[in-house]
Amino acid sequence: MNAELNRKTAIKEVLPTAFGYIGIGIAFGIVSKAAGLSALQAGLMSLIAYGGSAQFIIVSMLLVHSPIISIITAAFLVNSRMILMSLVTAKYFKNDSMLHNILIGSLLTDESFALAMNKLNYTNNKLNFAWFDTANWFAYFVWFFSSVLGALVGIFIENPTNLGIDFALVAMFIGLLYLQMISDKSLKLSLQLLVVVATFILVYLGLIFIPSNLLIIIVTLLGCAVGMVLKHVFF
Repeated sequence: MNAELNRKTAIKEVLPTAFGYIGIGIAFGIVSKAAGLSALQAGLMSLIAYGGSAQFIIVSMLLVHSPIISIITAAFLVNSRMILMSLVTAKYFKNDSMLHNILIGSLLTDESFALAMNKLNYTNNKLNFAWFDTANWFAYFVWFFSSVLGALVGIFIENPTNLGIDFALVAMFIGLLYLQMISDKSLKLSLQLLVVVATFILVYLGLIFIPSNLLIIIVTLLGCAVGMVLKHVFF
């Protein structure tokens, strides 16, 4: 990464995350095909719903003929973490038009958010529309084409977990976390490691007591609180 905030730089920097999108997108397409959806339907869902975990839930609920209100509610809860991410990124676009803010918020993903937070370490805590918009659109279309490709080849792959496809997104986030930790000089590495460990513990305990569709947003809020306390009390 570097300090440049233009569209060409955005493509170069978002490119490594594409492997995560491709892996999980193909997996989604395969699952969709197994559930009876066509490549067109899988592609349209990726264009309209555009939420990895939410799309998997939608497909699984369609298989068991869940009521439409239940499907909508589940998808909203799973993707509600995007509200928090949008609030964090909104402050960097106060001087941009409402259209720019809508585009950034609508196409924001976990990956582009993590990429942007890492980018801040190189740009003196600044972001602009050209860079972020390009990163978002690149991810959007890679996800779409990967979903369609997965649906097309799904007839030949019965179980994507045998190929390790389901781990692609996890591996990508591990890489993004590592880059964030080594590049952020404003926080001590020991503090960052403590927050990571605390988050793991919260996730482990949360899986016991909290419904999975609420786990991400609750752990996110608790993890932020723990990090804030650790930083101001002990560091």
